[in-house]
Order: sequence, then structure tokens, then C-alpha cells
Amino acid sequence: MSGHSKWSTIKRKKGAADARRGKVFTKLIREIATAARLGGPEPDANPRLRLAIDKARLANMPKDNIQRAIKKGTGGSEGEAYEEVVYEGYGPSGVAVYLEVLTDNKNRTVGEVRHVLTKHGGNLGASGCVAYLFEKRERVSFDREGLDSDALLEAALEAGAEDVVEGPDTIEVIVGAASFEETQRALEAAGFRPASAGISLEPTSIVKLEGETAEAMLRLTDALEDLDDVQNVYSNFDISDEEMARIAG
Repeated sequence: MSGHSKWSTIKRKKGAADARRGKVFTKLIREIATAARLGGPEPDANPRLRLAIDKARLANMPKDNIQRAIKKGTGGSEGEAYEEVVYEGYGPSGVAVYLEVLTDNKNRTVGEVRHVLTKHGGNLGASGCVAYLFEKRERVSFDREGLDSDALLEAALEAGAEDVVEGPDTIEVIVGAASFEETQRALEAAGFRPASAGISLEPTSIVKLEGETAEAMLRLTDALEDLDDVQNVYSNFDISDEEMARIAG
């Protein structure tokens, strides 16, 4: 599991995600509205919208909020049209940073992203400068606490999962793109509720961090995620579990 994924898990367990729920909802609403605008309001005919709704449900977003977001996306309002943009750059110690963005003002967004990167010891790079360091993976993540890992492993293999990766706090089920939704549904039907699910970018090489550099990278990660226009942050750093626990404490 990448350092960014481990940090997200720690924050969720400490309740930090709940404190930022309003910001999380803002991002999810933007993604749902964009998916509905591009592919239509019917989840069964719009895989991107279906995935966005699944994420919203996992975040405990009320059903009314989801429906309003869909209507917002299909209402024809020019003010609700967001452009998909990718920004790439570097964090402390040359860590690769890859950002997926939805924005209605690229000039504003690129200025905010550049400011955050520079403030935390990084810099904005050219298009393509770090994209080659990541590969697309589909995964469903479960918290280990109170989980029957053997039963999950059996259910995952029966559902067609490609791999199961066990960590100290989570179990991640790796799924092929063609069977992602079917596998997730099968696991939920078997009684396993995921902590998160979706398509992500995983690093093919890792930069190990510790001490002040590790702390600076985590501050950068949090600052980027706090930007309303930034939907997803991917990076290729790794921090030991012991160091993560120290920083989180």
C-alpha cells in the first residue's frame, strides 16, 4: 500500500475524515454532477456515475444530496460545467505528485496548486513528468478490525478478484477493470462492507521518507486534498508504519 493510502486509512480511523465531511461531500457532488452531465442521469447506463454514487454512499452521503447532484449535472446550467484537468509535479525529496482536478477556472486552480506545492517544498511540473510512474488499479478496501480475513479472502477469490493484499490495518481486494462492479457487489452481498472502493493510480516505484521530510510530505498531501477543485491526489512516497504512527500521534 502506498504511503498516501496508509495516511488516508490512519486519518479515517482517527475521525479526521468526519471533521472534513463537508469538503468531502463538495468533491463528491462535483463528481456526480460531472458524471451525470457527460453520461446521463441513469446509473445503470453510466458506469462513471454509478461509481461516483457508490463512493458517495460509502461516505454516508444522504440520498437526497445524491439526487440533487444528479439533477444539477443534467440541468443544463453552464455554471455547473467543470473541466477535467490533470496536474503533475514533485513534493519533498522528488516525490511524484499526480492530481486529478475538476474546475470551472483553470487559471485559479493552477495558481492554487502551484502555491501549495511551493509552500510545502515541492514544485509544479510539465504534463507527463510523473504520469509514467503510475498504473491504474481497481481496488476495494476493507478495515481489518473485526473482519474475518479468511472468509473475505474466500469470497474475493470466488467473486473473481485478481489479488488480495493484507496490511496491518486494511485488506485490499485487487480487481480487474472488466469485473470491478460485479466483484464489489458480490462482496457486499456476502456481508463485507468496504471502507472505500474505486479506480486509483498506484506507483510503480517508491520513494521512502522519514523524519521531517515525511512530515512535510504528509502536510503537502493534506493541503492538496483541502483544495476544493482537487478530486484525487496520488503520490509515490512510502513511510514506515512506525513513522506513520509517530506522526499521527
